[in-house]
Amino acid sequence: MTQQRTIIVTGCSSGIGAYAARALKNDGWRVFATVRNPDDQKALENDGLEALIMDYRDEASIEALVKEVLARTGGTLDALFNNGAYGQAGAVEDLPTAALREQFETNVIGWHDLTRRIVPVMRAQGHGRIVQCSSILGLLPYRWRGAYTASKYALEGLSLTLRMELDGSGIFVSLIEPGPITSRFLANSLAAVQRNIDVENSVHAKDYQRQLARLTETGAVNRNKLGPDAVYKVLQHALTAKRPRPHYLVTKPAKQGAILKRLMPSDLFYRLMRSLD
Repeated sequence: MTQQRTIIVTGCSSGIGAYAARALKNDGWRVFATVRNPDDQKALENDGLEALIMDYRDEASIEALVKEVLARTGGTLDALFNNGAYGQAGAVEDLPTAALREQFETNVIGWHDLTRRIVPVMRAQGHGRIVQCSSILGLLPYRWRGAYTASKYALEGLSLTLRMELDGSGIFVSLIEPGPITSRFLANSLAAVQRNIDVENSVHAKDYQRQLARLTETGAVNRNKLGPDAVYKVLQHALTAKRPRPHYLVTKPAKQGAILKRLMPSDLFYRLMRSLD
């Protein structure tokens, strides 16, 4: 009898994480789904998932998560899907340093902490998959998203370096760059703007009005937005393929953006990106 495969999935309160955790369970995985809110934990438990509290900004909670999961599995883990993150919107010049630091604590430092605790486990067993839910903004920049873009650029560099360093170990690292996906991401970004950006007194106040309409989803509808099932399709490949890819682009805008960056002269490409709103 084949032993049930095990995976930690972070950020499972909604969106990609919530969908992936339930889909993986349905596909036969033993899923350890993490959230920050006890109410979200109960919802996952009601669906038969092993839900645990973990906050990327809290080193003690990361340590406790790994200790609990390994106690339940007997010291092994087949896969890690780092997914929990948020996007701090706002012009770079309006961004308080503390807000940038918090963005990196959640989107980079916490992911690194959790990943480092799992790599020795995978090395000892001789196999493992680490999948990072990055962003197309980890490959190209976008106005008003400097903090989030910087965190994803950092994640890309760190993860690809780790992939090379793990070559031959039986452990593979992959990055998913989804593009627009249906989730609570915009709502969380709006909360971050309201918490950290002085919109009214900014030189970009008029531009912010368009951005806030997007974050409240009262602006133009993004017809290229896909559901989290589109991300799950590539996640399955990253977890099960004999040699998974380093990058998985999901939506049409993500694929188009990556192609244009590769083909266009850099100055022309960045002028094109500047025109997007």
